[in-house]
Amino acid sequence: MSTAPRSPPFRAEHIGSLLRPDELVKKRYAVADGSAKPDELVPIQEKAIRDIVALQQDCGIHSLTNGEYSRHQFWGTFFETLNGMEEINMREGGYDQSIFRQYAPDVKSFMHAKTIPNQVTMAAGKISHTGKSSFLPELEFMKSFVPKEQWKNIKLTLTSPSWYHFRYGPKKAYVKGVYDNDDEYFADLAKAYQTELRILYDAGLRNAQVDDPNLAYFCSDAMLDGWKNDPENFQTADEQFDAYLKFYNECFKRPDDFHLGIHLCRGNYVGSKHFSEGAYDNIATKLFNNLNVSTYYLEYDTPRAGGFEPLKHLPLNKNVVLGVVTSKFADLESKNDMVERVHKAADYVAEGSKQSREEALQRLSVSPQCGFASHAEGNALGYEDMRKKLQLVRSIADEVWAGQP
Repeated sequence: MSTAPRSPPFRAEHIGSLLRPDELVKKRYAVADGSAKPDELVPIQEKAIRDIVALQQDCGIHSLTNGEYSRHQFWGTFFETLNGMEEINMREGGYDQSIFRQYAPDVKSFMHAKTIPNQVTMAAGKISHTGKSSFLPELEFMKSFVPKEQWKNIKLTLTSPSWYHFRYGPKKAYVKGVYDNDDEYFADLAKAYQTELRILYDAGLRNAQVDDPNLAYFCSDAMLDGWKNDPENFQTADEQFDAYLKFYNECFKRPDDFHLGIHLCRGNYVGSKHFSEGAYDNIATKLFNNLNVSTYYLEYDTPRAGGFEPLKHLPLNKNVVLGVVTSKFADLESKNDMVERVHKAADYVAEGSKQSREEALQRLSVSPQCGFASHAEGNALGYEDMRKKLQLVRSIADEVWAGQP
């Protein structure tokens, strides 16, 4: 493809998760603890999804998600539903902590409060797809009420291929004897991922976004130091990053008209916590040129993500969605300041591509830096604050790209 795809991504984007109504959160917890029946959740969830889609439309957002309202957390249940993958229900002190990379930013943060990270899933047998997609019901429900001409706008957020690999130490993402090495594990998982994408594509999905904090962790000096000092590692951090890109490209094989993007951030946990810091400079050249995605949704709301200089490496056939509006806190950014930042980013893209600012702007969009509720409880702001943030994103886009969706 010689030019970057467009619509999707749209000029005013958002990352996927949106604040959940209290009634929905409470009912899902009640179902989980057995105090409510699963069918009690359905009408509450369906109404909430209809309402949040209406909110996106009211705010002028064309890339429509279900707010991730049918999930408890952003990564969904893809891995947990694959053959061979087992979710281990662990109790405090009931499992060997040595399986985790203690310097993995999310694991390190979890360990401050408890002795184990959240959900733990690993390969206890050979991995394969069951033929049934856990994401498909989300798409089908959206199609049931979104007008057919807007189905191409529906965006599903998908699990990072390395979600249950990076957090574990070398060769610890799978039970001993199941796989001899990462290449075998990656090969089976890639086939399962391809099957998932094919099921969704055949059902009409044309717009997907992979949520991937793990690649951004390679921007963190603290993580890289931990990696370097880990005697169990059999490859350098650069070699692991390269292995991930190769693995991801196998996972992401798809038809040409299936728009796929990837979102990188540094954590978006309950109460607006982040896990790591570091500019994209360490990974930009490889990320932009070697990964088979069309769009990069990048966090750019605070200095923890560095400057726009790495955007000089963006190829002509790819887009960047600039996450300059924070989703973590209620304070509303200045529209003029954000427009200025978009133009500054465009200047770096233009420099790298030897283009004008106006030409470079054609490969850019704007969004919040992350979702508003990667986990059920959401970030430290209110529903109306979220609405104002989405309206601000739309307003910035209208200023920079007048008349474009």
